[in-house]
Amino acid sequence: MDTTNLFRLDGRIALVTGGSRGIGKMIAAGFIAQGATVYISSRKAEACFATAEALGPNCIALPQDVSTVAGCKALAEQLAEHTDKLDILVNNAGAAWGESFETFPEKGWDKVMDLNVKSPFFLTQALHGPLKAAASAGRPAKVINITSIDGLRLNPWETYSYHASKSALIYLTKRMAARLVRDHINVTSIAPGAFASEMNKAARDHGDTIAKGIPSKRIGVDEDMAGTAIYLASRAGDYVVGETIAVDGGLVYGALGTSIDA
Repeated sequence: MDTTNLFRLDGRIALVTGGSRGIGKMIAAGFIAQGATVYISSRKAEACFATAEALGPNCIALPQDVSTVAGCKALAEQLAEHTDKLDILVNNAGAAWGESFETFPEKGWDKVMDLNVKSPFFLTQALHGPLKAAASAGRPAKVINITSIDGLRLNPWETYSYHASKSALIYLTKRMAARLVRDHINVTSIAPGAFASEMNKAARDHGDTIAKGIPSKRIGVDEDMAGTAIYLASRAGDYVVGETIAVDGGLVYGALGTSIDA
C-alpha cells in the first residue's frame, strides 16, 4: 500500500461555485495546493476575477449566476469552452434568509430554496456529460455538495427556508449518489459549522464568543474546510458515497446535553 499521493489532485479539473470568497475560496485554494486546476464561479464578476488572480494561474474565473436553471446551463457552456472533462464539482453557492415566522416572505423562501436545492441538482445535471467523461471505475469523478449543520440540527434563529433547504440538500445528496454511482460519479456533502464568512457573520465578527459553545472551543479555519474537501475529492475518499461529513468542531455530534443556544 502506497499512501504517498493519497490526497494529491494532480491533473484533476475542478469547478467550485461560490468560489470567490468564504468556504468556496477555502476549498479552491486547497485543491490548487494539491495540484488541481480549479474553475471558480460566482455571481459578482469582479470578485470572481480578483479571487482567481489571487489564487494564481491554476485558477480560472467563470462568473455566472447559478440561481436559475438557465444560469446553470450557461455555466456548463462556459466550462465547455475550456474543457470537456470535469473531475470534481463543488456545489457551494448558497443563500440564507432570517425573518420572524409572522412576516417571513415568499421571496425569502424562493431565493434560498432555488439556490440551495434546485441549483445543485440542475448544475450537476448540466455537467453530467463532463463528469462522466472524466470518471472511471478506478478513478471516480466527485460531486461535493456544501450543506450545513443547520440541515442536521436547529440553530436559534428563524431561518426557515435555510433550515429546510440544507436538510433537503443532505437527502438530495443521497438520492443523487444512488443514481450517479452507476456512472462512477461519487456524490457526497460537507456540512460546515462555524466558519468566518459573509454568510456566517456571527462567526466572522464574534468568533471568540461563538467558540465558547463549540466542544473544540474554536471556530473553523481554512485548513479544516480544505482538508475535508481534499479528502473527498482525492483517492482517499473514493469509497465514500452519499455521506455527509459535519465539519463543526463537535457541535452536532460532540455536544450531548447542550441546548441549541449554547
